[in-house]
Amino acid sequence: MAAKRVLALLVLTIFQLLPMVGDELDDSKHKCVQQRGEHLMARMTRLLQGHEWSSLDWGALVFAALQQWQCWAIADLFFGLCWWLWKRSQQPDSSDKEESSSSSSTELEEEGSGEDSDYEGHPLMTRIFAKRIWSSVQSMAYRRQVVEELVGDLLAVFQERLSTSFFPVLQPAIGVGSAFEGWSPCGHDAVYRLLVPLKPPHGHAFHLELGTAGQMPAKNCVRVELECTCTRDQRVEDMPCFLHHPEEALQRNQDSSLLSTFCTGSYLDAQKIARWFQNLVISAWGEMTQSRHYSMEVLPSSRSCKLQLTNASGKSLLAEMVFGVQRGDSDIFLSSQAAEDTFTPSTTWAETYDVAEVKFFRHMARKAPRHTLYLNCLQLCASILVSAGFSSYTWKTVVMHLLNTLPLSSWNRWDFMIRLQDIMWYLHGCLEEKRLDHFFFGNENMPEDIILPAAFRAAEPINLFQCLVQDPAAHAKALREFEELQDRLTRLQGFGV
Repeated sequence: MAAKRVLALLVLTIFQLLPMVGDELDDSKHKCVQQRGEHLMARMTRLLQGHEWSSLDWGALVFAALQQWQCWAIADLFFGLCWWLWKRSQQPDSSDKEESSSSSSTELEEEGSGEDSDYEGHPLMTRIFAKRIWSSVQSMAYRRQVVEELVGDLLAVFQERLSTSFFPVLQPAIGVGSAFEGWSPCGHDAVYRLLVPLKPPHGHAFHLELGTAGQMPAKNCVRVELECTCTRDQRVEDMPCFLHHPEEALQRNQDSSLLSTFCTGSYLDAQKIARWFQNLVISAWGEMTQSRHYSMEVLPSSRSCKLQLTNASGKSLLAEMVFGVQRGDSDIFLSSQAAEDTFTPSTTWAETYDVAEVKFFRHMARKAPRHTLYLNCLQLCASILVSAGFSSYTWKTVVMHLLNTLPLSSWNRWDFMIRLQDIMWYLHGCLEEKRLDHFFFGNENMPEDIILPAAFRAAEPINLFQCLVQDPAAHAKALREFEELQDRLTRLQGFGV
């Protein structure tokens, strides 16, 4: 039992140290790693008290290992020690027999989850990662519910206030992004993002002016036009037509018009929409039931509404509302959100596939057998096998392609490490060819419940690795980073079989 605890502690320590250690450490990182080593040493000493391991002083060995500042030298020593401890834990001895009668119930209480017993007999790394990710998934599920209820209540208040205005009509929010797909590279610190669709008010129409597919930066715009409401079937409570009697219509309705308040020229302005929504949230917060349980702060954001909610114990979560205009009746939207590292005019809206992506993962969840681990694989790749050259979106795209290729039954717990290697092989092939196809363009194998514009199916796939074609140095760097990640995964596999 103690061996298993030490083993888990060592593994978690490796994950903490690896991102910090390169070929050489500077003074600040050197001191930080040394402090972590001393802290680990103290914890291990407490765990080892009362147990006879061997004539070797394992504590001294670990501490000596922590004095070495070469990353994989540390990993080799730790993996060797962990392997010895794990092998020892599998051998029956007197202490194991004494603990066997109560071990399952004790471990259940320590983990706080019924998942442990489901993974008995599975490879060690599968059990470690499953437990770690399970805790994160449970936390995200609860926080998703909190955010969805809050945003739903806010929108209900806004819709009542704005029912007779000529402001954008707010539709029910749609949870998007990794936290709503069931995984997150940030784990407990995920951002809970929701897309709030906008519809034009009475007497107005949205016309989408689309740029070239895959163009960076995007050049999509939403043009606002007035529509004639002079005919009887278009009238609302004798409201004059905005198109033919704009002055009279404004006198009847004290609010400003959509064109004068939310547009620059004739185009919907994402920044003006965001400021308006932020002010709505601030004005309505006192009416919300949640205001008794959380303090709320609107964080700076020019194209979305970011809320930080903090409870009485000081724990906080971050929710973000972005705004979207739907392309016809499809699952594709133009989004107010823009890339942070590029300048985007306020009247430019980026095409987003977030809604289609979350629907794809929900479709897979409905079809998948119990205990399939494709989300675990994705979360591990995006968090532990992390590299500056491969974004979480790259990992997600690779996994989506594999989910469309491999049987869902093959993503089981016994094949966890094999599927991880499949992900690596797929990524390596894409790097060799300098090509990773966007999932939704030219993909004929798409679930029927995902609605795409007709042009998507006939379109040429967009290459997400086009930058590697244009920049040989970037391609060489990506291949080197892949080899480092492959080496890391190989060590994990060698430890967990």
